[in-house]
Amino acid sequence: MGFGGVAHRPHRGDLGGTAGPGRSPGARAGQARHRRPLPALRHGHGGRAMNTLGLFPGQGSQRPGMAAWIVDHPAAAAVFRRADEILGLPLSTLCVDGTAEELRATEVTQPAVVATSLALLAARTQRPDAVAGHSLGEFTALAAAGVLDEESVLRLVRRRGELMAEASARSAGAMSAVLGLDVESIEKLCATVDSGSVEVANHNQPTQVVVSGHEVAVGELEQLAKAAGAVKTVRLKVGGPFHSRLMADIAADFGAELDRYEFRPPAIPVLSAVTADYVTDPAEIRDLLRGQLLAPVRWVDTVRRAVADGYDELLELGPGQVLTGFSRRIAPDVASAAVSAP
Repeated sequence: MGFGGVAHRPHRGDLGGTAGPGRSPGARAGQARHRRPLPALRHGHGGRAMNTLGLFPGQGSQRPGMAAWIVDHPAAAAVFRRADEILGLPLSTLCVDGTAEELRATEVTQPAVVATSLALLAARTQRPDAVAGHSLGEFTALAAAGVLDEESVLRLVRRRGELMAEASARSAGAMSAVLGLDVESIEKLCATVDSGSVEVANHNQPTQVVVSGHEVAVGELEQLAKAAGAVKTVRLKVGGPFHSRLMADIAADFGAELDRYEFRPPAIPVLSAVTADYVTDPAEIRDLLRGQLLAPVRWVDTVRRAVADGYDELLELGPGQVLTGFSRRIAPDVASAAVSAP
């Protein structure tokens, strides 16, 4: 679950190919879309080749028209065509013409965001050297690394979204972003809340932490955070208390769903945002995806680990530029860009 971010000049990378004849899925009648490829960020000082970490965003990055600029690309159009057929959802239309309200439902948001990221990835001739994903984005990262095939990822995120929507309907939960306090301070405050369960859900930036839990407990935490010096708190417009123990009742169901699919060893390095460490074993990856529903997103630790290991380009592949904003605050000296519409 992303939050915040600032506007950055988009990085369209090296989108290969040209638009085919006729209207591609989701195209608005009478409107032509033009791709203006920008040079890829592939060289550092002195022409040195860069090591690129591909970053895939999660729920919260969706917005109306998020795939409008890419949907005419043949490879991207093919991804949307397959997604429509596999899921029986008109994602090619929703990701271009869907309203904010239509895209807000968790069971729609999750496959829509993943399909848009997969489409962007398919349209690029250059691939990242390693990958990481924020929450939902971990599924796209696993597709990029060859751990799961495209159809499996689409079906899994559709089911994940359905289960999370069901869990949200049963619990009076909420999420809130706290700005201006470090994660250790927030963890200590969570431990003092006695009105219900609240815990850290996302550590997005050094001083931006998202908490998740019972609505009344989240409200109590917000007041405690402000008293402790937080700059502000922002209640998130989400469907439920994601990445918290309140999702425990769906973990078993989603685990059973995960067991139906084949997981392969990654073809390129994959950093898990659950552990901020590399994952190589298919069984471990499956277990982390099951536990991810309950565990916090350790995004700050994940980006710092990648930078420490020599990745010097952080390239966001998906709708919006939220992760690019996070990257520039976590690692300001590292090149960051988003392959996204302006």
